Amino acid sequence: MMNLRAFVDLLDQKGLLVHIKKPVDVKYEIATIMKKLDGRPLLFENVKGYEMPVVANVCSTKDLVALGLETTKENLLKKFIEGIENPKPPGIIGAEGYEEMEPDLSKIPILTYYPFDGGPYIASSIVIANDPEYGQNASYQRTMILGKDEVVMRILERDFNTYLERGLKEFAICIGNTIPVMLASSISTKVDKSELDIANAFGETKLIDLAGHKIPETEIVLIAEVTGRKAKEGPFLDLTETPDIVREQRVFKIKKIFRRKDSMFHALLPGGLEHKVLMGMPREPTIYQEVSKVCDCKDVLITPGGCSWLHGAVSIRKKNPDDGKTAIEAAFKGHKSMKHVFVVDEDIDISNPNEIEWAMATRFQGDKDIVMKPGEKGSSLDPSSNLETKETCKIGFDLTIPEGKNPGDFKKPGLPMDLNVEDYLEG
Repeated sequence: MMNLRAFVDLLDQKGLLVHIKKPVDVKYEIATIMKKLDGRPLLFENVKGYEMPVVANVCSTKDLVALGLETTKENLLKKFIEGIENPKPPGIIGAEGYEEMEPDLSKIPILTYYPFDGGPYIASSIVIANDPEYGQNASYQRTMILGKDEVVMRILERDFNTYLERGLKEFAICIGNTIPVMLASSISTKVDKSELDIANAFGETKLIDLAGHKIPETEIVLIAEVTGRKAKEGPFLDLTETPDIVREQRVFKIKKIFRRKDSMFHALLPGGLEHKVLMGMPREPTIYQEVSKVCDCKDVLITPGGCSWLHGAVSIRKKNPDDGKTAIEAAFKGHKSMKHVFVVDEDIDISNPNEIEWAMATRFQGDKDIVMKPGEKGSSLDPSSNLETKETCKIGFDLTIPEGKNPGDFKKPGLPMDLNVEDYLEG
């Protein structure tokens, strides 16, 4: 499987990579260009004050993800499900081509994205941690720079937090990972399941042994240790494209830094398309799996308009009167942070928001087809929720054809004739 540099070279060969040759600043300027060219892979070749280039937006569309996984966009959901259900432990190879550099974060082109940021951020950082009982864990942990060798991380009460509470003292922070590792690291699995095994099922993944840590091949490696102190982390723009609140979080010291020769820094735009694809798309297979337990599920989409986190659309092949509402309940089990879900019949294209809205306009009655779940645990990313308790009101919309009605009355007709419209256009 391609490492990040090989993938960037492939993007270049296919004419998909945009080269930014003009000198650019890590403070605001690169982020602004990333936002204006969101969806297009970028290589910043001339970063002011640094020899290391910055690469961005490499996973900002499903087409790019499919290219990185050597599959098609249409096959992504199937590939994800197969990888989750059939993980494979990766092999180990020698750590060749790495050099140790001074443990000084100011030597790396770490971006400050917005004027309100709490500081420069490594938004693409994947933490690789090991527990004697549970094994390896790979997870995204946004990392704010406090000084040349100190960082503070936003850590949710998930597996990495469990490892720290169980006494973890040292771990690796990987920047510039392969596409399989990027995707697998955002999947929520049981604590004793390794995301790196899933990554290896997505595409061949090899681990290297570096400074006593077995980690995936990556561009930059930071070896961090626990300090026992806390500091304020944030503000930081999250998936909702609104600033997350400031919290007291753990502080870590950077002991060592390693880089590949000719390495590049992977910048991930907060709230950008790459952020949304990497966080949202891995929830689609978990929703699909849960819905498939109760009815015939055709497709799932975490919608961009719902921040690729809070909204989902589910297409089902309805066979029983209550399949729509049953699918709603199952979908919420498949993605516990989801706030609203729209369930439609198989004839509706869930990638087209206009079709979902059309189904709501023609197949939905508010007094019959809503599943409302007040006081549910939701997402801390939702600024309208109770940010202390994380409680929100979840709503499911059953947009399937009402029971007892003639299905033909709810479908759009095909074209009246089969003809080639080009025959009717001059020139």
